[in-house]
Amino acid sequence: MEFHSTTICAVKKDGVTVVAGDGQVTMGNSVVFKSTAVKVKRIYNGNVVVGFAGSVADAFALSEKFEKLLQKYSGNLMRSGVELANLCRDQKMGRGLEAMLIAADKNSLYIISGNGEIIDPDDGVCAIGSGGNYAYAAAKALYDVDGMDAETIVRKAMKIAGDICVFTNGNLTVEVV
Repeated sequence: MEFHSTTICAVKKDGVTVVAGDGQVTMGNSVVFKSTAVKVKRIYNGNVVVGFAGSVADAFALSEKFEKLLQKYSGNLMRSGVELANLCRDQKMGRGLEAMLIAADKNSLYIISGNGEIIDPDDGVCAIGSGGNYAYAAAKALYDVDGMDAETIVRKAMKIAGDICVFTNGNLTVEVV
């Protein structure tokens, strides 16, 4: 049984970062298994927001390890992300994890994969998951529209992704940093 799930989108604009995730988990290609999953959460005393996509167990393992590294490195998002990527790449976690995280604090935004990658988006826009490419394209297109703040862009991008991607719904969890 294969599960598809998740669209996570983040936008950093004008000193505000917003991370949103949908609530759908799909079994196979045709059955909505759950529509209210929460895949975006605050960690490290509420100062960091993560959104996760991929294999559920691997996503939780990646998120938990990242949170422990944040504690170890006093909330330094970059250092924690690099160390997590190194652990995944060096196979110290037993194997690569089939999951990805978007991690954000008030200053930084990163994508971290369970295969040992860490990416700092060029333009403050990123997305992961089944509908990630749809949300990413929409957010990029909306980013320079006058009067649109980060939260409006993320919500509209997630709406567009949900309208196009069968693995994405409109039940959003949105966190602002």
